[in-house]
Amino acid sequence: MHPRFVSAVVITSLMPVMALFAGCGQQDRPTVKIDGSSTVYPISEAVAEEFLKQNSNVDVTVGQSGTGGGFKKFALNELDICDASRAIKDSEREACKKAGIEFVKFEVAYDGLAVVANSENDWVDCLTVDQLKEIWNPDSEVKKWSDIDPSWPEEEIKLYGPGTDSGTFDYFTKAIVGKEKSSRTDYTASEDDNVLVRGVAADKYALGYFGYAYYAGNKDTLKLMGIDDGNGKCVQPSTETVRDGSYKPLSRPLFIYVKKTALARPEVQKFVTYYLDNAEKLAADVNYVAVSKEQHDTNQQNFKQATAGGKKEKTASKPSSATQES
Repeated sequence: MHPRFVSAVVITSLMPVMALFAGCGQQDRPTVKIDGSSTVYPISEAVAEEFLKQNSNVDVTVGQSGTGGGFKKFALNELDICDASRAIKDSEREACKKAGIEFVKFEVAYDGLAVVANSENDWVDCLTVDQLKEIWNPDSEVKKWSDIDPSWPEEEIKLYGPGTDSGTFDYFTKAIVGKEKSSRTDYTASEDDNVLVRGVAADKYALGYFGYAYYAGNKDTLKLMGIDDGNGKCVQPSTETVRDGSYKPLSRPLFIYVKKTALARPEVQKFVTYYLDNAEKLAADVNYVAVSKEQHDTNQQNFKQATAGGKKEKTASKPSSATQES
């Protein structure tokens, strides 16, 4: 299952999930509600589709309002599961605490943020972290490609990136600019990565960033940039470079946060069991990097502890920078 991440296909692929949700007003059907990160969305969507093939008596809804948007809904008790492309913030944790919401966190995959240009871009293959910072910082004076390198075109850079509710935005700004949410504002922003894909693909002078899986589903219309973190070596995101941490500083873990009271419901417990049992294969199917065996075992232990009423959450020791929380 390799997602193409364009609207028509996404709508089609959602039909098995959303058709049940529409379900002729069957209010008594057990339902699992998921929302949050657009980066984690393809994994949760894939899990939901496969789960529903074996559990047709359950409704599963999967939305993508961004990590921040998902945590807002989570704290309002509107969700069972929040997809997240970053760790929960202290303010979000406090909002959950005030609402009496306890949760358990599972690390379900690794991802590399892709910096992409239009496929017709023939003047640059690699950008340094310093160049990216110069482009994206709040006080940036970069308007044209030639502002970065005089040998590049004297054409305006059309920038595309996630909106401010996106965990990808939070992660990128912290990793590249040095401070979370610190970014120039004169760019095309969207929590829907499909919008960003289409924007970059349509403009020869565009530059954007989003999760690697969205690049992988659109290789024919996008050009993937290598990133030099300052050591003089240009590295592109791939399964290998994300897992071993050599794609720096834009490798990261992906999470689902599950409400503990929701885990008491059979349909949610069954769905999360299926998610954790199949995340490695399905994450790879949609172009993400599967978690390590150690992290898989940690997820299983945390799940057993949560469903048994335990409150402590075990954290796997991290094999690389790709697995460190932001």
